[in-house]
Amino acid sequence: MSQHFEIPFEADFEKSGLIQECDVLQSAISEEPSIQQLLDSPSYRIAFEDRDFMMRDYSRSIRLELETIKPEWVLRHYGVRSTVIVFGSARTLSRGRATKNLRGAEAKVEMYKEDRQVQAELVIAQRDYEMSQYYELAREFSKIVASANKTPDPKGRYDYVICTGGGPGIMEAANRGAHEGGGLTIGLNIQLPYEQHPNPYITPQLCFQFHYFAIRKLHFMLRAKALVAAPGGFGTFDELFEALTLRQTQRMQNIPIILFGEEFWRKTVNFDYLVESGVIGSKDLELFHFTESPTEAWNLIRNFR
Repeated sequence: MSQHFEIPFEADFEKSGLIQECDVLQSAISEEPSIQQLLDSPSYRIAFEDRDFMMRDYSRSIRLELETIKPEWVLRHYGVRSTVIVFGSARTLSRGRATKNLRGAEAKVEMYKEDRQVQAELVIAQRDYEMSQYYELAREFSKIVASANKTPDPKGRYDYVICTGGGPGIMEAANRGAHEGGGLTIGLNIQLPYEQHPNPYITPQLCFQFHYFAIRKLHFMLRAKALVAAPGGFGTFDELFEALTLRQTQRMQNIPIILFGEEFWRKTVNFDYLVESGVIGSKDLELFHFTESPTEAWNLIRNFR
C-alpha cells in the first residue's frame, strides 16, 4: 500500500524566507496606490542592472556566460590570436630578492649562531635562492618570445602572447619578461579567499579577474599554442595535468608542453613508474619535453608541428 506524505508547504516557506516576502506583499496591497512604490520595487529594476538578482543562485548560468564572453570579446578586440601559457609557483622569488634574503639570513646566523629559529630561516633562504633560478628562466623565456612576436601581422593579429594566472612568483616572472621584451602580456587573475593583486607587468587592457576557476581554465586553453611549466605546487600540477589529459585524449589542439626543471619534475612525479604500472602508455611520455634553456624552449615551440 502506498503511503501518502503531505508536502511541508509552510515549513518550506519559513525556511526560504518566503513567508516574510508574502507579508510584504500583503502590506503593499493594503496601502494606498503609489507610483513611487512601483519605481522603488526591486521587480521594476532592469534585470541586468539588478545586482541582487544577478548574484542569486539561479542566475549562476548567466554569470558563467558573462565570464566566458567578456574576456573573449576583449582578446578579439585587441587582436590576440594565440598565446603561450606559463605556469609555476606563486611563491618563487626573483634572484635579486632571494639573494638579498639569503645575505640577511647569513648575517643573522653570524650574530646568533646557536639560535635554531635563525638557522631554520637560513635553510629557507638557501632553498628560495636555489628555486629563484626558475623565476629567471621564466623571465628570460618570456622576454625571448615577446621580442620575437611583438609586431602584429598585417591584419593586426598577435600570436604567441605570454599568458599567466596574473599573480606573483613565476607568473610575475613571465609577465615581467614579456613586458621587458616589448610585447603584450595577459594576466588571468582570480578571486581567492586571501586577497591577491595582479602583478604590475601585465598589459593593463589584458588584465582580467575571474570568479569561476572553470571559466578561467577555459580561457587558458582556448588560444594556447604552447604550455610552459616551471616547478610549482597544487595549482601548477592541476593546470599541467589537465593539459596533459586534454592532449592525451585529443580534446584540444596539439601544443608542445615544456617543463623547466627536469630534476624537480622527476623527483615529484615518477613518470616511468606510471608507464610501468600500466596507467599511462609509453607514448604519453612524448606529450611533454624537459629543458633548462629558454632559447631551446622557444625553438621547440616555433618548430612544433
